[in-house]
This record gives sequence, structure tokens and C-alpha cells, in this order.
Amino acid sequence: MQLRKTLLVGLVSVTLLSGCSLFSSEEDVVTMSPLPKVENQFTPNTVWSTSVGDGIGGYYSHLRPAYQDGTVYAADRRGIVKAMDLLDGKEKWTVDLSEKTHFFSSNQPALLSGGLTVSGANVYVGSEKAVVYALNTADGKVTWQTNVAGEAISRPVVADGMVLIHTTNGQLQALNESDGAIKWTVNLDIPSLSLRGESAPAVAFGAAIVGGDNGRVSAVLMQQGQLIWQQRISQPSGATEIDRLNDVDTTPVIVDNVVYALGYNGNLTALDLRSGQIIWKREMGSVNDFIVDAGRIYLADQNDRVVAMNTDGGASLWTQSDLLHRNLTAPALYNGYLVVGDAEGYLHWINTTDGRFVAQQKVDSSGFLSAPVVAGDKLLIQARGGKVYAFTR
Repeated sequence: MQLRKTLLVGLVSVTLLSGCSLFSSEEDVVTMSPLPKVENQFTPNTVWSTSVGDGIGGYYSHLRPAYQDGTVYAADRRGIVKAMDLLDGKEKWTVDLSEKTHFFSSNQPALLSGGLTVSGANVYVGSEKAVVYALNTADGKVTWQTNVAGEAISRPVVADGMVLIHTTNGQLQALNESDGAIKWTVNLDIPSLSLRGESAPAVAFGAAIVGGDNGRVSAVLMQQGQLIWQQRISQPSGATEIDRLNDVDTTPVIVDNVVYALGYNGNLTALDLRSGQIIWKREMGSVNDFIVDAGRIYLADQNDRVVAMNTDGGASLWTQSDLLHRNLTAPALYNGYLVVGDAEGYLHWINTTDGRFVAQQKVDSSGFLSAPVVAGDKLLIQARGGKVYAFTR
């Protein structure tokens, strides 16, 4: 079976080849938990909201805003990129990266994906058409654009004068920050079946640490593009194709020379940064990025349990199980609270001490896929329909 990059998150949706099935019975269909009843301890304040194109619609595209120096940058899948003032959401500039063509009556969409990254004088975004763009933060003009090895659906990462891109065909590429020229490419290998998502690399001490679709975490020396070590944290197992998925699509987190990595159907694992050796691991799976802060790990697992653990061995501190299968976003840590969005467009505010709900609000009926973003004293989130919201506590 050749089945590549299908959507398999929360409520599972797959593209099947003729005569091929991934489901054994109707029992595999999951049901979204009803909305929990929450007595709000406070009401988050919506400071502003503004529309950015058509959003992502029903596509699995983790576009989310980026923030730098009082400006918020956001995009839609078709190719609109917009800069807004953090204080009031007013537009500073807008550009359209969709392709003008003589053969069609309308522009062909750019298919932007993977989230925006802003660094220095440029904001970076990749596309499903295997193009990475660098736009000037002052006016949105294209500084450079580069064709990469495959779909660029992970967030670009900028470090040491390079823009790192992890493509859907298993290539980690480094582009020159100044002109977009490709410096090196490392092949991370891919299985025949995997989730639609790629790990964005984390960087520390001149190395890029990235998860792969083969269940491994790899460390690459950034200046040479040389593989330093690889460690498997997720092993294929189970009776069905879905049970055997073992992608590491989350971005590793590096704290005090320890790499924390998380696989789907795999383990939450702590690795030694220098050697890649396993320090400890705990059976836990997710495709959502997670948080490591003040000796704690916060994550939403593949069944949408929100979990807090300590960094010393991964012992559980609390589990919030009232949001099962609501297709949660990755969490954000804002003003001492953990905030997650769900597929019905609710934001859930959770006490980090005990995992209890402290506030809940319906924000956008199109729902959320991408994680909230902390920007100064505000919390930003972009809905599937394209609208960007800014909140304060």
C-alpha cells in the first residue's frame, strides 16, 4: 500500500486506495465529548479581531500568526499575508502570493502552510507547492523565494544565518537567510504511510534536533549538514496500519541539555542532547507541540487529554479528561494558565496547578486547528475561517 501524508488527527479522516482499508470495524469511529460545563472565574477580554483572507477552510494546515516588535503577521492558505498592529489589529500592509496566470480566470492559490516565522527583517512561510518565501517585514515585498525538496508544511526555523525547512518527503534543508540559496540537504527517511505533518526543528549549540516520520529523533550539525546522532523513540506496533503509525511530528523542546521529544503512538522521551541517549521515557503519544516550563511538561495527547507531568522522570501531576476527541490545538501558556482551542471554536482556560477549568468561551464557529500564540501581553489565535483574535486576561 502506498498512502502518503493523510490526515489522521483526533477524528480520523483518510484517503484510501482502491481495495484497501485502514479500519477494522465501525468501533474505530470516535465521538467528540460534550462541552464541559464551566463556571467562569473570569472573562477573557477580546481586544480586537480581524479577518485574514479565507483561512485554511477544511484543510489540515497549521498556519498561525507570528509576532515581533509590536506587529502581528498572519496568512491564509490561498496566499494572503497580512501585517497588523498588535495594539488594535489595524492593517499595516497586505500582499497576495497567489500566482497570476493567463490560463485561468482567477489566480492560482499559493497553498501556504506550516505557520509563519518572523526573524530580523523578514517573515518566512512555506507552501504545499514546495516554495519557501521571505517577505520584508516593512512592506511585505518578496525578498526571495526558493523551491525546496517537497511540501513545506512545517514552520520555518531561523538560526545561525540559516532557514531550516523540514519537507514532507523527509528532507531537512538549510537555506541561506540572506538569499534563500540551499546550503545542504539531509535525508531523514520516510515510511510508506505517515501522518500529514512534519516536525519543525529545535536548535541549540549549533545543532538542529528534529523528529522524523520513521519514529526517530535526529541531531544535525547545522554548519555542515552532518548527522550527529539518531534515536528511535517510537516503535511500530499494533494490529492495524493506524496502530503502527509512529511519526514524531512535534517540535522537540531543549531545556538544560535535555531534548524532550514526543511521538504519535509512541513515547514522551527525554534524551541527552550531546549523545541522543535515552534518559527516561513514558508511554504517551501526540501530534501536538508541547510545553516545557519550570520543571513541568504540558501537552494534549492523541485522545485530547490535557496532561501535566514533571520533567524528572515524567511522573503525572494531573490529567484533564473532559475534552476527549474535541480535536484540541496544542496548548499555550499565558498569564499562568494553560489555554487550548478546539474544533468547535471554543477556548478552554485551565489552571496549571490542578488541571481544573477556570474559563471557557465560544470564539469562532469555524473552529481552531493551530495553537494560540503569546504576543507580549496578548494571546492570539487564528480560526479556520481566517479570523485572528487578540485577547487579554
